[in-house]
Amino acid sequence: MDAINEWLLTWGDALWTWVVLPVVILLGLYFTLRSGVVQFRLIPEMFRTLTDKTPRDAGGRPQSVSAFQAFTISAASRVGVGNIAGVGTAIAIGGPGAVFWMWLMAFIGGSSSFIESSLAQLFKIRDKDGFRGGPAYYMQRGLKARWMGVLFAVILIVCFPIAFSSLQANTIQATLAGSFGEDSAGWLPWGVGIGLAVLMALVIFGGVRRIASVTQLLVPAMALLYLIVGIVILVIHADRIPAAFASIFTEAFGFNEVVGASLGYIILTGVKRGMFSNEAGLGSAPNAGATAAVTHPVKQGLVQTLGVYFDTFLVCSITAFIILVSVPDLSEAGRGIGLTQGAMTSTLGEWSNVLLSVIIFLLAFSSILGNYYYGESNIEFITPRPAVLTAYRLLAVVAVFVGSVISADVVWNFADGAMGLMALVNLIAIALLSGIAFRLLKDYTAQRRAGRNPIFTRALMPDVDGIAVWEDELSVTGPVDLPTRDHEAQKHRDHLHRATADRDADPFG
Repeated sequence: MDAINEWLLTWGDALWTWVVLPVVILLGLYFTLRSGVVQFRLIPEMFRTLTDKTPRDAGGRPQSVSAFQAFTISAASRVGVGNIAGVGTAIAIGGPGAVFWMWLMAFIGGSSSFIESSLAQLFKIRDKDGFRGGPAYYMQRGLKARWMGVLFAVILIVCFPIAFSSLQANTIQATLAGSFGEDSAGWLPWGVGIGLAVLMALVIFGGVRRIASVTQLLVPAMALLYLIVGIVILVIHADRIPAAFASIFTEAFGFNEVVGASLGYIILTGVKRGMFSNEAGLGSAPNAGATAAVTHPVKQGLVQTLGVYFDTFLVCSITAFIILVSVPDLSEAGRGIGLTQGAMTSTLGEWSNVLLSVIIFLLAFSSILGNYYYGESNIEFITPRPAVLTAYRLLAVVAVFVGSVISADVVWNFADGAMGLMALVNLIAIALLSGIAFRLLKDYTAQRRAGRNPIFTRALMPDVDGIAVWEDELSVTGPVDLPTRDHEAQKHRDHLHRATADRDADPFG
């Protein structure tokens, strides 16, 4: 087992260092420049579109989940053990400087997140619950490469609902073991595994709407609870905040004498743990983004970019400062959840172990639900057979149970490698399709400048094949200021044709 673990670690580091990392950075910079820094320029729009009304069908029913519910499904997957255990591991390995690279890559990756989620909305399809889509769908419908979509779907299923959910369950178990003590080590993993499996089954067999309903409650609750804990710890150690903040920048560009991390390893650690946490460009969040009923694909691109910021700049940063102000000397620090747990108990006392256990449960369980949905969407892409979906659901439940009772080292390293392959396939696809996303962005900004609530119909991009929805009669049923009369819709079509005709002359919209 040790040999397998070492091989996975070596193979994963090589893949990230020489292939994934350069592609992530170069494409992120290209998308940033080509879009006119959309991830910064349209931050106000991100908050506005988050609360958009859900378009309704001819019967007055919501077409699918709302923009906010899609945000919480993706946030449920993003905000998990990566934000607590992952940040602790990054700091232990790469020092405080790794946090800087997590921040920087979240900003650069915000543009990749915008592109992938806008494309997922454009190429989504209808199902019994509303809509579904994601990278596998835009690979098939946009690139006409079903083989690529199937490859991506298989990697995602192995990576998220199997490997990552196992890690989430393992972290819940490890946190509870730390809270209850070693005497519980024998029965606790089995109890946690059975309990999580039952809870998960109760939710996932109810479909995407039940998942959305649960995550809509869990995500805000867990974020608020963790934010309050972080603020309390920062207030107690207020005098250490300036030094902690300075260390993030001073140790981001050179050798760290405490942890012995070189610049290259600091960057690699920050990028890997950052992508594991916020999933920007990874191809996972678009599966949630595609479920939303919105009036323009760009709206969900903006909402999912906000999700990257919510994950990294808020939740990950809280963890980083909890550690850095509570454990200023990292020379004897552990890794992962143990480092974060030790930082909290050193400040708040042993009782905070119970509090952290509650927070970890909310974070990890909601992440398990988000991971599950990503897998379900991709199972349905590969085959629509109900028996296969049922088998997948049972496998996902078993993975959570097994993750609670086994060691996570091999799974962590395997998941890192799978995550790298998944990101690589997705980034190649969105690079090839990015021109369509830039056209969508140009139309969206033009409509907003005209004082309109942007809408999109597939008739406005007749040269783009593979758009399955976005019919006029369904797209215009929504907020009251949308153009619903025929002559107004025609004016909108004329406007879009003019906008797309000169898109190359003004790429920054």
